[in-house]
Amino acid sequence: MSSVWQYLTLGLGRETFGIDIEHVQEILDYRAPAALPQAPAFLVGMIDVRGQSYPVVDLRTKLGLPPEAPTPATRIILLNVPMPDRTMRVGFVADRVFEVTELDRAEMETAPDVGGRWRSHYIAGIGRRGEAFVVVFDLVRLMDGDAPALAGSALAA
Repeated sequence: MSSVWQYLTLGLGRETFGIDIEHVQEILDYRAPAALPQAPAFLVGMIDVRGQSYPVVDLRTKLGLPPEAPTPATRIILLNVPMPDRTMRVGFVADRVFEVTELDRAEMETAPDVGGRWRSHYIAGIGRRGEAFVVVFDLVRLMDGDAPALAGSALAA
């Protein structure tokens, strides 16, 4: 059985992240979500896609990165995240989407636990695409909780 899986690669700042393609439903051009009162800072609002409501998560805020205004390259990635008790429909705002690429899970490294700035429990693994690293999200852990995914983030207060 092959350990090569397909991932949608996306960019946030200078970092490249990957999402298992089996959870990706659609990629949309950015549009401003309808705001939700009392929502956590990373939940920027809701959008309607063909009669389905999607909460929209700003990945930059969720990861504790500084906010940036949307650009023509900004996308909303619609996902079906398999949570323990249900499937969660959610949209992730990404600075840009690159491509679908193959990564070998057998060659993925675990997230560094010491000295790194990422909270490693949000990371399923780190793959290589040529000379570049792709940080692969653990979507269930990323969506389970309100804390930013960057250790020591100003947003964690």
